Amino acid sequence: MTLTTTGRPERRASGAVVPVLAFAGIVVAVMQTLLVPVIKDLPQLLDTSPSNATWVLTSTLLSGAVATPIMGRLGDLYGKRRMLIASLAVMVVGALVSAFTSALLPMITGRTLQGFAMGAIPLGIGLMRDMLPRERLGSAMALMSSSIGVGGGLALPAAAMVAQHTDWHSLFYGAAGLGVLSIGLTLLVVPESPTRAEGSFDLPGALGLSGGLVLLLLPVTKGSDWGWSSPTTLGLFAAAVVVLLLWGLMELRVAAPLVDLRTTARREVLLTNLASIMVGVSFYVVSLVLPQLLQLPAATGYGLGQSMVVAGLCVAPLGLTMMFTAPVYARLSARYGPKTTLIIGLLIIAVGYAAGLGLMNAAWQTVVVSVVLGAGIGLAYSSLPALIVGAVPASETGAANGLNTLMRSIGTSVSSAVIGMVLANTAHHSGGLAIPTMHGFRVSFLIATAAVVVGLALALCLPRPNLSGPRLRASSEEDANLARAEAVLRGFRGRVLDAGGAPVARAKVTLIDRRGRQAGATLSAEDGSYALAVPARGPYVLAARAAGHGPHASAATHPGEDHAVDLDLSLPGESVTA
Repeated sequence: MTLTTTGRPERRASGAVVPVLAFAGIVVAVMQTLLVPVIKDLPQLLDTSPSNATWVLTSTLLSGAVATPIMGRLGDLYGKRRMLIASLAVMVVGALVSAFTSALLPMITGRTLQGFAMGAIPLGIGLMRDMLPRERLGSAMALMSSSIGVGGGLALPAAAMVAQHTDWHSLFYGAAGLGVLSIGLTLLVVPESPTRAEGSFDLPGALGLSGGLVLLLLPVTKGSDWGWSSPTTLGLFAAAVVVLLLWGLMELRVAAPLVDLRTTARREVLLTNLASIMVGVSFYVVSLVLPQLLQLPAATGYGLGQSMVVAGLCVAPLGLTMMFTAPVYARLSARYGPKTTLIIGLLIIAVGYAAGLGLMNAAWQTVVVSVVLGAGIGLAYSSLPALIVGAVPASETGAANGLNTLMRSIGTSVSSAVIGMVLANTAHHSGGLAIPTMHGFRVSFLIATAAVVVGLALALCLPRPNLSGPRLRASSEEDANLARAEAVLRGFRGRVLDAGGAPVARAKVTLIDRRGRQAGATLSAEDGSYALAVPARGPYVLAARAAGHGPHASAATHPGEDHAVDLDLSLPGESVTA
């Protein structure tokens, strides 16, 4: 049996790891809303038709959807830090390509490269799981997950100010600079994860998933332009169903699939991913509606007549509030669990949209709506990675969170298509211009509320937390001790000894399940003791390895009850090369 190891000493994670990874997530998220302030001007800026100009946004969305699960799997196999830096480097190249052109095709190429950076979000979450102690993990993952909304919210006013006072290409120069800064900080601060998945990269699976996603998201994003009943739209939807079904059948037969569909089909993972789609829908509605309402002329009778910059500042609290909810989430989740926190977040989102139906008459009212929705979306986004991480093996964290990020992207894509269609069909036409109406804005908010209700129903169906598995707790010493005690009481425990019976400190002990996948890992203490929680009852192999000793593996079966199985691991004395 092949053990997964990096072959070099592990570096301890410093206190700067979390803010550096969160900053990388914010930089990546900026790409999604970077061009929102100049959307209406893109046809003139690129000297093309409005339908062609929309590809500048669609290309980023498609490449981001494809990149998230693929980069997550590559990170599990070859190193999450390495793939994070690669994602940011591709983004920088894409930003520079866009910065040097005003032609459509090079611009689309650059925007496609920028979208690949979305894989950085699941990679950052995976690095946090691999490196951080449990008492810090909950709040750290919450901040990383919320960085999608934080970056999008903060980018709006910043991009609006740049676009209003300088050449619009400056947006891409700024994005490239942020990317270079993030790469530098990652190289200096973030160590590589020692955790690796076994197997090889599933290239046919990657190609199949990419093709299926493109076939699915193209008609979703372009359906309004092509017509929802057009042969092109319906044909692409049908092709997407066929390709994704064939891809799923292929993945079930592959020993090391790109996405483990059996794990994905688990109740907690499946329901969490479906709820993620609903949260993505609700997040994007407010990003589409409020900036338009704020910038419409007051002469319409309902527009608030604000400048591009003021509109961005009024929506900015959405992202700021999401950022500040991370420590609140950690405390709530430690006491009540991520399922309850997700439910609370969805309830707050529902309240925000319900209140927003009547709070559209002044700029300060949109700020109130942004704050309430930011708090709810922040709690909901923060809960999703904790639910996923608690349900999958450590070796699949990157791929599983990549798929979850993909579900959010699908939610935002669906939201963009549906809300765009609603606003277009309810618009008032005057002088050749389509002006969104208050009725269209309110219908959009009702759609968001309906999505939240569906998400709430899915969250209520999530299973209770599995106490026999690892639990993510807030940052307190008592909770950390409790988590360690639970691992001892509900898993394997023992000591790692050398050939003479002396304890071996800092030996890596890996728990491997019946399918050959890593189900857990730890380092032995100074007295040689170790403890590993088990995700489920059944047979396992415990493999131990330490510098200066040969590897050792022992088979054991855990009954799944609330007691520990004692198993000492004795390492051979011969020296081996790490």
